[in-house]
Amino acid sequence: MTEEQKPMRQVRSFVLRAGRMTEGQQRALEEAWPQMGLEKADGMIDPAAVFGREAPLVLEIGFGMGDSLIQMARQMPEKNYIGIEVHKPGVGRLLNNARNEGLGNIRVYCDDAVEVLAQCIPDGSLDCLQLFFPDPWHKKRHHKRRIVQSAFVQAIRRKLKVGGQFHMATDWENYAEQMMEVMSAAEGFRNAAGPGAYSPQPDFRPVTKFQNRGERLGHGVWDLIFERTE
Repeated sequence: MTEEQKPMRQVRSFVLRAGRMTEGQQRALEEAWPQMGLEKADGMIDPAAVFGREAPLVLEIGFGMGDSLIQMARQMPEKNYIGIEVHKPGVGRLLNNARNEGLGNIRVYCDDAVEVLAQCIPDGSLDCLQLFFPDPWHKKRHHKRRIVQSAFVQAIRRKLKVGGQFHMATDWENYAEQMMEVMSAAEGFRNAAGPGAYSPQPDFRPVTKFQNRGERLGHGVWDLIFERTE
């Protein structure tokens, strides 16, 4: 096993929660997976071969139920999208919606994103990596489970093209502050909004259910966009 293939951390940033799958989600998993599903066991991918074309490549970690990823793929058909999600109901919902809409620019992993990045995504292949509303692990003793840590950031830096973007969003102010601290200290990145500044929410990022929930609870929402410089 090479250094890059070794796990980047021992503590997982997610917990597998049981969820009931609808008949449509289960059917989509069975029927659409051969066309849109990707397997970690198959190893390193060739994005052009996977999608049958050369196009800007966007990868989203933790797409939840997939509604925002579907919206982006629909609105920006010129881009290719890879989503990674561990919860099967969300994967099934996304596959069902993508199939119903005839979207050919989405592929999906149902696996641990850290392992998929290390074992399946070529270095320098991503135009953008999206991490929207990751689990905040709001209790201080659980902060070590947050995915935005220095080792993770350097791992994804290798996967981004020079000039590619790491786009984060959260509705937890403390997590936004941690993201800013980690990213501002990260070698090889530049804050697109300027040192210490949060980015306005781009028009292309849909408002997710997590954002709606956070705003109902009185939370703010923070976007951070950092570009790989080297």
